[in-house]
Amino acid sequence: MKVIGFGDNIVDRFLDRKMIYPGGNCVNFAVMARRRGVESAYLGVFGSDPLGDFVRAALQDEGVDVSRCVIREGPNGVTEIKVVDGDRIFLGWNEGGVTMSQPFVLEREHLDYLATADLVHSSVYSASEPQLPAVRTVGTLVSFDYSSEPERRTDDYLQRTAPFVDLALLSLGGQPLDAAERDLRRVVAAGASLAVGTRGAAGALLFDGNNFLSQGAAAVDARRFADTMGCGDAFLAGLVVSLLNAGWTRHFRPSSGNLREALAFAAVTAAEQCYVEGAFGYGIPVAAPTRI
Repeated sequence: MKVIGFGDNIVDRFLDRKMIYPGGNCVNFAVMARRRGVESAYLGVFGSDPLGDFVRAALQDEGVDVSRCVIREGPNGVTEIKVVDGDRIFLGWNEGGVTMSQPFVLEREHLDYLATADLVHSSVYSASEPQLPAVRTVGTLVSFDYSSEPERRTDDYLQRTAPFVDLALLSLGGQPLDAAERDLRRVVAAGASLAVGTRGAAGALLFDGNNFLSQGAAAVDARRFADTMGCGDAFLAGLVVSLLNAGWTRHFRPSSGNLREALAFAAVTAAEQCYVEGAFGYGIPVAAPTRI
């Protein structure tokens, strides 16, 4: 079993802690799947600065294959965060650095490489939208993180992405149930096979095109709580690993039982993530972070 994160990497700068951590949706997914025993790789663009080296080294230490990545002249992506009562608050970013300004363009050799995976994951922060039709041609499953921004929920954006997606992840925290259901229906109507929304303490909701399945949040030990960074990525990794273990492919749709089991496993995976500082550790102190 193999997965590939294709797209964003970033450095999470915690201003309150004066620490930096490696992160990014696609990087986090690759690491979290690897920690659950799955062969894992990351395909993307690193900046030529020390922050790019920092993220790449963490991935290598985790056993995630980065051999097909490229390094481009310019800054790595950086986002600024502070934690208030355990919840992350995003303060700004440098627009993703070279990942967004000089995104990865897939050639035939890269498509052949992606074809070796059971699933390829990407996100709205990866500038990978134009590449999704090509990824779809290689036969692997595709998951895509739509995050929470309303501009990623427009009809135009969904029509450009959802037809090439097998599993869509949406951040729906704070939304009432009817609004969450409406968003999931829209993504599936636009072409995604499955859509799942994370809702924080309210758990998660999955729509398979016919039925909604709900999953409560798993209990978290407050004494061990660190922050909520990476919980959505951990949830997705747990969901994907469970479904792949159940035999999910482009030609085998998971049963309702498979989906319920995967949701339960994903909830536990997300809860365990609350005990990790940053997305997956590797924090180092910075004396006086410069604001973006």
